[in-house]
Amino acid sequence: MALLQVSLIWVVYAIVVAILFMVASVFIHVYQTPRDRSTSVTLTCIVAIAFLLATILLLPVDVALVSSTVSSAVGQRKDWATQEVVDKITLSLAVVYYVLYSVDILLCLLVIPFVYFWYEEYDEVAAQSGEQSFGQRFWAAFKYTLSFVAILLILFLAGFFVPVHRANIGSGSEFFKKLLGENRGERALSFALGLLTTIGMCVYVLHTSMGLAILPIRLIRGSPSLSIQNLKATSVQLDSNRERQRYLEGRCGGNPELLSSKDRRELDSLVREERTLIRRQRLADETEGEARTFLMKAWFKLEAFFHPIKLFGGLVILLIVLLTWISMLLTAIDKAKNSICKHHCGYILGHINVFNLVNQIFVQSARVFPMDYVIFTLLVLLFFFGSVVGIATIGIRFLWISIFQVRKGHTSPQALLLMTAMLMLSILALNYSISMIVAPQYATFGPQTFCDHPSDRSGTLPDCSKTKHLVKPCSEAVGDEASQRVCTPSVASTLLNRVTFNFPFFGAIFFWAQFAFLGIHLLALVASLIRSPRLDERQLDEDAENAEDEALLATTRRHADAQWQDIIGRASRRDTS
Repeated sequence: MALLQVSLIWVVYAIVVAILFMVASVFIHVYQTPRDRSTSVTLTCIVAIAFLLATILLLPVDVALVSSTVSSAVGQRKDWATQEVVDKITLSLAVVYYVLYSVDILLCLLVIPFVYFWYEEYDEVAAQSGEQSFGQRFWAAFKYTLSFVAILLILFLAGFFVPVHRANIGSGSEFFKKLLGENRGERALSFALGLLTTIGMCVYVLHTSMGLAILPIRLIRGSPSLSIQNLKATSVQLDSNRERQRYLEGRCGGNPELLSSKDRRELDSLVREERTLIRRQRLADETEGEARTFLMKAWFKLEAFFHPIKLFGGLVILLIVLLTWISMLLTAIDKAKNSICKHHCGYILGHINVFNLVNQIFVQSARVFPMDYVIFTLLVLLFFFGSVVGIATIGIRFLWISIFQVRKGHTSPQALLLMTAMLMLSILALNYSISMIVAPQYATFGPQTFCDHPSDRSGTLPDCSKTKHLVKPCSEAVGDEASQRVCTPSVASTLLNRVTFNFPFFGAIFFWAQFAFLGIHLLALVASLIRSPRLDERQLDEDAENAEDEALLATTRRHADAQWQDIIGRASRRDTS
């Protein structure tokens, strides 16, 4: 029975991983530009996103496996759950976690930079003429990636030799003392994980918080229509522009040299603006023409039919986000007030003192696996797509300088790789936030309980089935023999607590970043509610310019094909004669 239960849990995880690869594939396909695609970039982004999501979605499997050893109704381990069996379960989980985290770090620090430079070094003309070989391109990309190899080596060497912090946590803390017993290899991985999570906190605090505020409001309100907005506004602007041009040309009699320097600059500006407005007008006319087709009419009707569902989904997401926000705030306040050793151990909380609704939902649903897995997956995907919306809204920037734009169907391969790296870092930060802030009891012990009976301390096993009030939930702060013999913390919580306990400066950054996340999210939510949706004119101009370029390319291609067919026809006629 035990083997069957463990096998079923791992089968569910395998199914989820397969679904994650499909989700990542669809996501990358939707966002990448169809005109400039690279197989290496696409595969790298899909694998990287799927592996990171698989890492964080291993937590419900972790909780289910360690909780399966305990009968929560009586607070005792099951007959088959000997200490040897429990150790095998936790060891297998630890191996999977170390493999996943190692692959995540290599993908983020080595594979993505190499693929970025590999794509940048491609010269289509030189490749077709044979001047650029595979080895030359590989060496050029590897040469630029050497700096990231050096960063990775320095990172692991620093984690290997840096001394851990020995916090004074007092008595009754066997759970925390065990966190210091890892080897130097585990310490190096913990240090690297802590540093990458710290960098990811910047993306998580800024982009994810804003994305979670914008996403439900955008679903509720919808986006402004291109054809309606553009046809009305652009026509008026174009008429006003041309009227002003006619006035300036009338003053100079058609000779711009007779105008003053100020008027010439204004006329040049009006000419450039006219070209932009004409492109907008053409794009809007094409959109309006497409809207009259049978398929587009059917699509609009279908969209109108599902609009109430979209509105309801936006309201549900808004409710979930607000509920998660409140739960995060309560847990953060609880940690700040009741942490065992405050900043000396990264604000580790011994046991929960404030009721957390999201945490309780997870704990209760964990009694019926895989119900908690479904809820947890939906919450992770919500935060993931919130990060995507935040990155798409803010863009990929260095300080105030915009580097790349992220848009559906218009994201370049370079932007796709950078966005993937940002999402990977934000998911690492999300891993800490969900495990330690959103649902700490669930992520650490799940529904595990132990029987706190006086006779248990004398060495005899009590019967807690008749004394339900003595069955208590497991927590880190409980240090007696009864809880140690029954309660098994999840491997994920042990790894994260090891990072914050051994390197408390990481724990302090992680903890206070949660308050920044909550504050920025609240401000973004208020701004989204007050601000009315507007059409992005810059994106509209880019779409119009791309549409014009594609039309010119199509016309040129048709003209070239016609000329080629004409040449072939003439040659065949000469051969016949």
